[in-house]
Amino acid sequence: MARPSEPAGDALAGLLGLSNHTVRKSHYPELAVRLEELEAERNRYKWLFEHAVHGIFQASLEDGMRAANPALARMLGYADAQALVLSRNDLASHLFAGGQDELLAIAQVLQREQALIGYETRLRRRDGSHIDVLMNLLLRPDEDGVVEGFVADITERKLAQERLQQLNDQLEQRVAERTNELIEARDAAQAANRSKDKYLAAASHDLLQPLNAARLLISTLRERQMPAGEQQLVERAHQALEGAEDLLTDLLDISRLDQAAIKPDLDLYRLDEVLAPLASEFQPVAEAAGLSLRVRGGRLAVRTDLRLVTRILRNFLSNACRYTEHGRILLGARRRGDYLRLEVWDSGRGIAADRLDSIFLEFNQLDVGRAAERKGVGLGLAIVERIARILDYPVKVRSWPGRGSVFSIDVPLSGELPNELPASTLSQPSVGDPLPGRRLLVLDNELSIQHSMAALLEQWGCEVRTASDYAEALAVLKGRAPELILADFHLDHGVTGCEVVRDLRKHFGQPIHAVMITADRSEQSRRAMQRLGTPLLNKPVKPGKLRAVLSQLLG
Repeated sequence: MARPSEPAGDALAGLLGLSNHTVRKSHYPELAVRLEELEAERNRYKWLFEHAVHGIFQASLEDGMRAANPALARMLGYADAQALVLSRNDLASHLFAGGQDELLAIAQVLQREQALIGYETRLRRRDGSHIDVLMNLLLRPDEDGVVEGFVADITERKLAQERLQQLNDQLEQRVAERTNELIEARDAAQAANRSKDKYLAAASHDLLQPLNAARLLISTLRERQMPAGEQQLVERAHQALEGAEDLLTDLLDISRLDQAAIKPDLDLYRLDEVLAPLASEFQPVAEAAGLSLRVRGGRLAVRTDLRLVTRILRNFLSNACRYTEHGRILLGARRRGDYLRLEVWDSGRGIAADRLDSIFLEFNQLDVGRAAERKGVGLGLAIVERIARILDYPVKVRSWPGRGSVFSIDVPLSGELPNELPASTLSQPSVGDPLPGRRLLVLDNELSIQHSMAALLEQWGCEVRTASDYAEALAVLKGRAPELILADFHLDHGVTGCEVVRDLRKHFGQPIHAVMITADRSEQSRRAMQRLGTPLLNKPVKPGKLRAVLSQLLG
């Protein structure tokens, strides 16, 4: 007889699919297979958990560590992973270097973001040492407050970064030290250059003074009639002095150009203002060499630095006169668009094509034969190249060996045309000699210069008075104004020739002509003389140039 409870039991067995033996028997294999699959999956994850290279753990935000794998235990110096099952307080005191504050910060981020990826921190090992780790922490969505974490040891990477940073710091320190050394070396070199420049300027002034006096005296002798033997000795002395003067002058100019001590002073000039003084200066030089000099200009104007461009053309003409045995020299100008090409042609021996690139180097002479035939010291074209670089003017050279050469420079043209110069000719010397009988004052604090300059001027027929300062000038002039003053720039007691010239003009109430002569090539002195409105001649003075300037002013 069935018990009352059997219908209920059958109903529960039917709900579970186990209502009778046959049904139970049919469902057991499927259940067994499913259980085996779950067991296999569990074992696979367990194997991965236990054999993972990186540390893995599960923890509760409230209670602390639940489980950790062997890799994390080894990482932290524990023999058994079970030793890492720590409470929250123990985690703060034994594991996390940041303590409770760090755990609280981690919990806040996880509750807000559900994950904390790429978190770098320091963990405390069992022996008290520390390791740097990278953590990825995930908050499980199916279990409140449970965190699963993955830990990688990055201590070696951190050490490598620190070492790299140390190397970078050391490199930066070495670079800084080397930079400081270079700065000190540069400052020392600049100081040495300034000292050299000051010494060179002072020494050159002292050297140029006696050279200038000797040149003037030799020039006086050259113009006198004397026996052929003595005339030859005087000529040799003149050539030796000229070589020494040219070398010293060129060395001074090269030094100033290399130190960028020269700045261009651009202004508007008529073409004949550029060419006429050069024609007057080199006409006698060419004639003495048996050459003819022609000048071709035009009604044009250029905007340039007259002093610098004149120096370039002077060096071109000087080389043309030196290296042309016979024939002619032409100084001319051709219009080339917005530029005026100033050219110097000669009928000399020419330059070989393979030497054209080297002629602008220092101490490179255009023609090096026997020592007796060498002319100049090879600095003229080096100076040209530096001045052209300062002015940003292209310099060109063409040459035909055995037929001659042409050197040229392109100068910017100007649409404006300044006022006409006082009547003068471009290449023809003044009719007659304007110097005999003219009353001149020589103002110089060197007695040797006074005597030698007076001797040369008196030989030219001038009436000469000499003085070393303003008071002495008034005494020797005796109330009569001179027609022209030749004044040295640097006089005694810090007084300049410009100041004395201004005082004499004021005293006599006349715009007396003046020519300033100086060994000082500084920009400051040049501007002082420029404000005075007088021609400037550098020591040592070339007599031919001096005579040309005096003739132009007094003619």
